[in-house]
Amino acid sequence: MKAGLLLLPHDPPARLVEVAKLAEATGYDHFWLADERFFREVYGSLTLVAHHTSRIMVGTCVTDPYSRHPALTAMAIATLDEIAGGRAALGLGAGISGVAELDVQGAVVRFDAGRLDFTPARANIPIYVASNGPLGQRTAGASANGAIMEGCGNRTEARAFAAAVAAGATEAGRDAETVQLVARLNACVGPDGKGARDVLRPRVARTLGAGRLRFATLEAQGLALSEAAKASVAAVPYAAGFAPYLPLLPLITDAVVDALTLAGTVDEVTERVVALARAGIGQIMIYPFAPPDGSVDDTVRRFGQEVVPAARRALGR
Repeated sequence: MKAGLLLLPHDPPARLVEVAKLAEATGYDHFWLADERFFREVYGSLTLVAHHTSRIMVGTCVTDPYSRHPALTAMAIATLDEIAGGRAALGLGAGISGVAELDVQGAVVRFDAGRLDFTPARANIPIYVASNGPLGQRTAGASANGAIMEGCGNRTEARAFAAAVAAGATEAGRDAETVQLVARLNACVGPDGKGARDVLRPRVARTLGAGRLRFATLEAQGLALSEAAKASVAAVPYAAGFAPYLPLLPLITDAVVDALTLAGTVDEVTERVVALARAGIGQIMIYPFAPPDGSVDDTVRRFGQEVVPAARRALGR
């Protein structure tokens, strides 16, 4: 089981380097950075991180094929891989932020007889496809090295995710075991389990209220919001943040928080990581939040130094 750390590039470059070095020192396998439009530029930031680390994989989670032409993405990730000494990984997905502002409507990509002016250090840079829908997940199974799903925090959803990816692999004549399943999860790890859940509860309210992420099993598990609850926040724009979703908090029980995140004490989070691994998840990618009376770095350290080793021991790995 691999451990990944995801950040958004809203922090200054020096802070990204600081957290990446902490992740490497505390045992993480991957450092992921989002390609959020109008944040700091992802490839420049990852290049800086690569210069200040030596072991950890560095990659995008995710960049998109709409605002960046795939040929230019190929150029950028091959360059990063060369700089990082073979440590780059490419995460691709539709993304959300900036799409409206850039007026991206979708189109057929065209590329006419172009080629890179250099030979990439590796021809097989790992590619991960991020999707919460069955079509994207089958695509990952058919053609990618890994599949990423956001909010896949419970065994039932993880098994449905694994089944969709496996179906795509089977259709393409591939071995599904070669496709790493990655659960991308907001995480808050602290000494007070309830306090940690309360930190993430507003984010879960936004996730379910906005309805931008698809889940195959939440309704069957009795964890989905009612249509009336979703209708009450249907007109909220993406840029509004989570504050408009706060009236939904009474509906976001601990069971709902646990189904979509990793929040709680070290022991509680370890138990859920073990369950996800046994359901087929090969990498847990966390986006860290500060617990009450703590810092983001506290969650990063606890997950890397305590949760992951304990989970690996329980799994016999």
